[in-house]
Amino acid sequence: MTFRTILCAGSALTAFAQPASAAQPVTTEPAAPTPSAATPDATTPNPLDILVTARRRSENVQSVPLAISVVDARALEATGSFNVAKLTQLQPSLQFYSTNPRNSAANIRGLGAPFGLTNDGIEQGVGVYIDQVYNSRIAAATFDFLDVEQVEVLRGPQGTLYGKNTTAGAINITTRAPSFEYEGRAEATVGNLGFVQAKASVSGPLIADTLAIRLAASTTERKGTIYNVTSGRRVNEQDNLGFRGSLLWRATDALKLTLSGDYNRQNPECCAQIYVRTGATQRPLNRQFAGLAAALGYAPPSTNAFDRVTDLDTPLDAFQEIGGASLRAEWDVGPGTLTSVSAWRFWNWQPSNDRDFTGLPITTRSNNPSKQDQYSQELRYAVSGDRIDYVAGLFAYHQEQHTTGVQEQGAAASRWLLNPTSANANNPAVLNGLTSSNDILFKSTSLAAFGQVSWKVTDRLKLQPGLRVNYDRKSGNYVSVVTNGQGVAIDCTVIPSTNTILRDQCATLPPQSYNPKFADWNVSGDFTASYEFARDVLGYATYAKSFKSGGINLAGLPLDANNRPILATQTVKPENVNHYELGLKTQLFDRRATFNLAAFWTEIGNYQATVTNGQLGVLRGYLANADKVRVRGIEADFFMRPSERLTVYASGAFTDHEYVKFVDAPCPPELSGGTTVTAGQTPSAPGTPGGLSPANCDISGQWLPGISKWAASYGAEYNIPARFFGREGQVYAAFDGNYRSKFSSNPSRSAYTDIAGYAVANFRAGARVAEGWDVFGWVRNALDKNYYDILATQSGSTGLIVGQPADPRTYGLTVKTRF
Repeated sequence: MTFRTILCAGSALTAFAQPASAAQPVTTEPAAPTPSAATPDATTPNPLDILVTARRRSENVQSVPLAISVVDARALEATGSFNVAKLTQLQPSLQFYSTNPRNSAANIRGLGAPFGLTNDGIEQGVGVYIDQVYNSRIAAATFDFLDVEQVEVLRGPQGTLYGKNTTAGAINITTRAPSFEYEGRAEATVGNLGFVQAKASVSGPLIADTLAIRLAASTTERKGTIYNVTSGRRVNEQDNLGFRGSLLWRATDALKLTLSGDYNRQNPECCAQIYVRTGATQRPLNRQFAGLAAALGYAPPSTNAFDRVTDLDTPLDAFQEIGGASLRAEWDVGPGTLTSVSAWRFWNWQPSNDRDFTGLPITTRSNNPSKQDQYSQELRYAVSGDRIDYVAGLFAYHQEQHTTGVQEQGAAASRWLLNPTSANANNPAVLNGLTSSNDILFKSTSLAAFGQVSWKVTDRLKLQPGLRVNYDRKSGNYVSVVTNGQGVAIDCTVIPSTNTILRDQCATLPPQSYNPKFADWNVSGDFTASYEFARDVLGYATYAKSFKSGGINLAGLPLDANNRPILATQTVKPENVNHYELGLKTQLFDRRATFNLAAFWTEIGNYQATVTNGQLGVLRGYLANADKVRVRGIEADFFMRPSERLTVYASGAFTDHEYVKFVDAPCPPELSGGTTVTAGQTPSAPGTPGGLSPANCDISGQWLPGISKWAASYGAEYNIPARFFGREGQVYAAFDGNYRSKFSSNPSRSAYTDIAGYAVANFRAGARVAEGWDVFGWVRNALDKNYYDILATQSGSTGLIVGQPADPRTYGLTVKTRF
């Protein structure tokens, strides 16, 4: 029986079965419109009425013993949080890093994905779910939110109900459901930098009370924030297009089916990382960036990244398309609801990058176009009773991915990349035209059974155990064929001692071929005890034992002394997670204020870290296991609406983080590039030109990358009643801000890649009519703060640090209406 047969059978089971009874359902419909701390109005419901589906059933958010943040459509639209990256301005515990859509990572509490270039053979640790469908590739998080009702950010391991891909948390996105009343929404925004965004949706019945349809579309365009003097074009632009459609069929009083489909496309000229600074390494001085640039007569167009200019000489492209279809069947049977979610999704990625980050012909092509299909099937039965609530289910998933990469070196590669002791270092012909053509196949299958019970021991005390059994099988095929400038394939299995040209070519782009495989069973679980100390005061304590699946390296392996791949590095072990959490969820002042606290302690064994290959010409990293990392901290969320006129909110997080033990980590750039020490030798001081470099570094006790010790978001809105054309409305003004303290932007912390802390302020003001028009002007990054989203190093230990400056001040006007 094929996987596709299983998927179709799962759909048929619930789609055509006849209901046994008309018992009260445990609904998993999208939650009703929920309040927004950012855009309240006179009809905003109390925060206690926010409904979430974090535990795969609809519940009030304050009754769920879990650290969870909810942002509804109004807050997303008002603050310009139109994708996951923008959502981080409202969620201090959520981090999102991206050098392009494929090389993106969503982290919660600093955990989730290795920091650095993406490796297809591993899992993310933050699951992205859209209408209960898992999206395996983080590129899905770079697309615009399309007709979204609300976004739930679940913090901490969610492995019992959401699976092995949620060791750090989950992002649960719910779109608007088809309506049996005619309704429509439209929104248009214009701003500086040529920003134009339009969204629209319509919904209504096709057959009264039986069949409803919903259609939605969105488009976003904006000029690039960086000017490329080589091409005369602005890069890092936005060019997004999305469509979604869904049908809701109430087949019987107890059975309903929702068929959904979506297509999303991006085609921006993106993504440039530009010159930020240089730092001293241990490579000989004339082989560091300044010396090399001088020898080639090169100077970057600016040494101030916030001039926002570059001279990249390779065309940039970040074309991608993602979409798929799903069928969700919900059948009220017995005391609960049986839910089936069947889905197929695809992702096509067609990039073009400049991986030397300069206007020099060092690496003239570096592209990894990729195509992926995934199939998933989940069956779930949920019951809410007087004393016992439970969810039990089965999950099956299969993914296939094909990547065809190419990397080509140019005329400046020999001088830039080769060891200075090589006689060929100044001979352009040695590496010019050297091309690696990669063919990469990846297959992954995952099967799971899971269950969670909530036992109401008393009216105040609840105990919630959960368990998940998971099986993973992964296989890959990596073939890299390397040809020289004459188009002849090179063979690195035997290199004559006199053939220094072949030796240098093999050290730069070695041919490789290997077939990694991984298979394993894992059991994860959690236990939560919650107690209602008083009305609107809930405390909880959680222990979770979770894991992230082991992986396979599919970006090339490090080489041994004979230029052969080290096959021991082709797989990485699963991460083992022990998580402890205490929480308090309260409402105060007659439920006009909400104050929630969470304290957590997470330890991960065999942490999957990205390791930058030390060989000079290698541009990609591979994966390795760090012995142990630890992240612990405290989070607080506050919301208050003292009157119908004023709303304030604040969220903050303190996060302590470190590699507890990582003794064989890659070294930071200031300790790289020199002659590797041998027995009895001592490494030179950091940044010593021509010095001795350690083979690896012990970074135990150092920071993890990407995590700020302090982070916060905060804001307020004040409104005044007004009448517009005889209708009740409001004029309003609002402020939203966020802050992050300093964080490391390198897997091994470097003095050159720390990103300084920053605070960003956003303002908006406008007028609205209830259930009608809303017109407001906005300014984001109002103080035009200069800061970086991410920093990275150039390969070859040249000391070049590149990065992506965050968006400058932007401003515009938004008009929304409902009809």
